[in-house]
Amino acid sequence: MSMRSKKVLILNADYRAFSVCSVYKAFLLVYLEKAEVVKKAENGVLRTVNRVYDMPSIIKLNQYVNIPYKGVIMTRQNIFKRDGNQCVYCSSKDSLTLDHVLPRSRGGGSNWTNLVTACKTCNSKKGDFLPEEIGMILPYKPFKPSFIMFLRDFSGLGDDSWMPYLQVSR
Repeated sequence: MSMRSKKVLILNADYRAFSVCSVYKAFLLVYLEKAEVVKKAENGVLRTVNRVYDMPSIIKLNQYVNIPYKGVIMTRQNIFKRDGNQCVYCSSKDSLTLDHVLPRSRGGGSNWTNLVTACKTCNSKKGDFLPEEIGMILPYKPFKPSFIMFLRDFSGLGDDSWMPYLQVSR
């Protein structure tokens, strides 16, 4: 993984997961003393002309930031991530689209619990039917992931050192 794609977990002052940012932004927060390094990245350093710094993997903000609600925005890309970037019906990774499990023509809405990732072939085959009406199997009931679940299971950005901070029970 290149340093440009490497991400850092940001914890709020109470050690709860807050966000994810680039290594550069995390370093700047630490350098400006707005955050402190909780965990260093293994095998990673940042170099300047005359200094070497440890690359952060997890940082903690020094002041608590109150966020009333932290949810996952429903976007095409986030639904693809939730579904593993593959068709839920045939597991193809090609020509992905969104499918309404309960078709819009039958009153189905565009929401987390009614949208799934489908390839164009399966989406065309399903058409205005329910999956079970034409023998297609939906492997799980679509759901809205929590912010922590999304970071932990679907973002693909972190490393194992993040896991203690991404437990749902926190």
